[in-house]
Amino acid sequence: MRIIRGKYGRRRFDVPKNITARPTTDFARENLFNVLENLDDFEGKTALDLFAGTGAISYEFMSRGCSEVTAVEQAPVQANFIRSVKEKLGDETLRVIKGDVFKFIATCHRQFDFIFADPPYDHPRFEEVPTLILESAMVRKGTVVVIEHSKTRDFSTLPGFSQHRVYGSVNFSIFIVE
Repeated sequence: MRIIRGKYGRRRFDVPKNITARPTTDFARENLFNVLENLDDFEGKTALDLFAGTGAISYEFMSRGCSEVTAVEQAPVQANFIRSVKEKLGDETLRVIKGDVFKFIATCHRQFDFIFADPPYDHPRFEEVPTLILESAMVRKGTVVVIEHSKTRDFSTLPGFSQHRVYGSVNFSIFIVE
């Protein structure tokens, strides 16, 4: 896994073979962040990475200047990997929470500038995720929410829907909270 751009750009980390996450491809990540950079500046902003997996999205937010990044991941192997990369980078910007994303969404009252969610495509509660985030206390006017999903999902009727992007087999629905 590599960090694409920013202060940690081109740094590579070996992902443990026992990680069960499906990391967002480099191609999709690079293109998504090009889109996000056109929506808002990252410098000094806060970001939340839900279902963080390998933490690749979190590292991109950190590398590009976010002042605080929170990664929520329930699987111990993945959460430990994210922590190990944080230690190797020596960056205190990242906060790793090993826990249930649904409980986090329900109880978090901190607001973020960017929220990214990449639930397992076969998660039984996948369809709920965008609405739970958009109706949570974590968003405020202007929060950019990105949901990664398969081509079989369509979230274009939800409030704040801005655009749908496709990069290979990866789909992103982008929302801007009004």
